[in-house]
Order: sequence, then C-alpha cells, then structure tokens
Amino acid sequence: MNSSDTQATDSSESQPTNARSEETRPEGTRSAWRWVPSLYFAEGIPYVMVMIVSGMMYKRLGISNTDIALYTSWLYLPWVIKPFWSPIVDVIKTKRIWIVWMQLLIGAGLACVALTIPADNFFRYSLAFLWLLAFSSATHDIAADGFYMLGLDVHTQVWFVGIRSTFYRFATIAGQGFLVMLAGFLEESFGDIHAAWSAVFFVAAGMFGLLFAWHSRILPRPTADDLRSPGSLGNLYREVVRAFVSFFRKKYIAVSLAFFLLYRLAEAQLSKIAPLFLLDGQDVGGLGLSTFEVGFVYGTVGVAALTVGGILGGVLAARHGLKYWLWWMVASINLPNAVYVFLAYAMPESYLVVNIAIAVEQFGYGFGFTAFMLYMIYVADGPNKTSHFAICTGFMALGMMLPGMVSGWIQETLGYQKFFIWVLLATIPGFIAAWFIPLDSEFGKKKEPSET
Repeated sequence: MNSSDTQATDSSESQPTNARSEETRPEGTRSAWRWVPSLYFAEGIPYVMVMIVSGMMYKRLGISNTDIALYTSWLYLPWVIKPFWSPIVDVIKTKRIWIVWMQLLIGAGLACVALTIPADNFFRYSLAFLWLLAFSSATHDIAADGFYMLGLDVHTQVWFVGIRSTFYRFATIAGQGFLVMLAGFLEESFGDIHAAWSAVFFVAAGMFGLLFAWHSRILPRPTADDLRSPGSLGNLYREVVRAFVSFFRKKYIAVSLAFFLLYRLAEAQLSKIAPLFLLDGQDVGGLGLSTFEVGFVYGTVGVAALTVGGILGGVLAARHGLKYWLWWMVASINLPNAVYVFLAYAMPESYLVVNIAIAVEQFGYGFGFTAFMLYMIYVADGPNKTSHFAICTGFMALGMMLPGMVSGWIQETLGYQKFFIWVLLATIPGFIAAWFIPLDSEFGKKKEPSET
C-alpha cells in the first residue's frame, strides 16, 4: 500500500485523469494544511477536557487531590484498551466516516457533562459521562491517526508530525488555557462555580459542533481509505487476532513497549499535579493562583513556547532524521520538569517568573514529544498500520494511566516540594529505555527524487 501511495507517479501524469482521481491521491504539504491542523485540534479537545480540565474543575468544586488523580486517571482506560476495537475501525466503513460521526457524538457528550455539573451528585454523574466521552474520543483517535497515515506520504507525515503535535497541544492550551480562563471569569461573574463550569462545557460542545461541520466538508477522500467490510463476524475476529499477533511479532517489540511505557513516566505524574499545584493555596504548598491566572499562563506564553518547540522538532527530524535528534528530544521532555522544583521551593510572588517557568516546560514538551510520536509511526509501519498505531497509543496511555493514578496519593504523602523532586528521579527510566530502542538512522529524512 505504501509504495503506491508514495509514488504519485510520473507515468500517471501522461494519462488523462479526472477530478476524482486527483482528489484521491495522497496529499502533499500544501493541501494537507487544510485538514491536518484542525483534525488534530479536534483530537486534542476531548482528551484535554476529560483528562486535564475535569481535574481543574473538580479541584474548584472541592474534590481532594487523591480522588482527582485516581478517578481521572481511570479515564485513561478507553485509550489503553482501544486497540481491542481498533480493527473494527480498520475494516468497517472508512476512517473519514468514523471521524465525522465520532465528532458529532463527542459534541453531544460534552453537552451531557455540562448538564450534570449543577446536579447534587455531580461527581458521580459527570464521571459517567466523561467515561462515555473518553470512549468516543479514543475511537476518534483511531480513525484520525489512521486517516493521517493513509492520506499522506511518509515524508509529509514526518514533516507534519510537529504541526499535528503542536495543534494537538493547541487544543490542550485552548482547554486548559482559554476555557479555564473563561471558567475563572464566569466564576466571578456568576458567583456560582457549578454554573460557571457547566457553561464552559457547553462552549466546548459548541466548538465541536463547528469542527464536525468543517470536517464533514473539507476532509479528502484518499484511495487508500477504501470502503471495506469484514464480511462476517468470523472474518472480523481473524482481522483482530491477526493485527495483534503481527504487532507482537515485530522485531525488538519488548524494547519498544518499554519505551512507550517509560518515556513519559515523569510527565504522567507531573501532568496530573502541576495544575493543582498552581491552584492550591500557599498554606498547603501551592502557588495560590486564581482559575483565570492558571488559564492565562497556559494560554499565552505556554502556547507560544509549545508552538516553537513542536514545529522545531518536526522540521529538524524531517531534515536530519529522528535518530540524529533523539537524545536532544529525550532531554527536552524530561529536564525542564526541574522548573517545578524551583517553583515549589522559591514560591515566587512574581507572576512573570511563573510564566517563564511554564514556558520552559512547554517548549521542552513540544520538542521532546516529537520523538515519541515519530517512534510510534516507526513501530506501526506495515500492512496494519492503523491497528498497530492504535496499539502503540494504547501502551502510551497505559504509561500515563498507572503512574497518574497514584500521583495524587504520592503528592499528598510527600508534599509538593518532595513530589517534584520525585518527578525528576522518575525521568531516569525514560533515558534508559531510549538507549535501547532500535531506530533506522534514515527514518524521517527526506528522500531524493532518484530514490523513488
């Protein structure tokens, strides 16, 4: 499949082509700008609402750090087990159909969460709808990631990996930046925290309605995203088994899985606690920022630093290959975590200092996460790349879920200062795992025309 996709052939140019054949060729850099950024923005919004914004909301509504970390980490489970139904997305209908209908369902799920927040048992009911939202989002991820690999040639995939990561994180910033700022403003305006956060989730639902309308119209129809059916339950079962067996037969798979589980070990814990640290009062070791201030720090300098880091990572990997930049990226995603040790001990009163510290951490994440995304594409490459990529992301989610579940308990046991020191120590396994992964030195480099 890849050979025919990447060779948008010279010989075909000598033959007449109609509009349909032009539309179904793998897209180049120029046309991909119409849908890659918005697709990965759409992929990021439900994830950030489920995994990050919900934690801030529960903090403002009086839930403990231990309960927030435990229950919101359980929401990772749909992303962990999504490989079990990814073959269904791979063989039934098209990735395009799955994308647009999941986006409609996600918008409805966000609206349902908004309706539960003012209720008496809001924690229980909102968690139930967040679970449903997480399953819809995980299914959307399967289809979107598969569509990305089917609709673009390998070099364009590598070139856009920084763009897609950046717009995915733009969604994170839109959620924990703009929407959290909006929640802070509405908290002051309404005088009712429940009503403020309910309105925020309604805004997110409206945003997804617009994304659904846009992608229904603008997504291309690549030939590789063909309309297929498994024919029978037996055939579907064999597809599922074959996808899993072929994945675990890949060379050096054990080393690759260790990398997926350990590369983000420190971040898995930091991401759960860092926003709570910013919101918590100084009497318990936090910085005592307002909801609006937390949204602002993530939504201004954070997004600028993230954008630079993500795009730079993709461009450099496309120029020199992933192997050339691997260790710089491993260091980049891990070492900036030290800014939280500084913040916890220095307790700076200057809001500018806090912004600079978050900018350093966000740049490091943007640059360093590029290596993780590219290595998943590297491992997933093959006939079942959609299913195999979903399996990779399942292990990535497991690597975020398990450490995240206990992070709240660790933080409340150690306190914020010692917890952030622990996070720094937790970066060591990621460095060790990166040392052992197999990687083609040419992976990601631009091919010369003579190499086709």
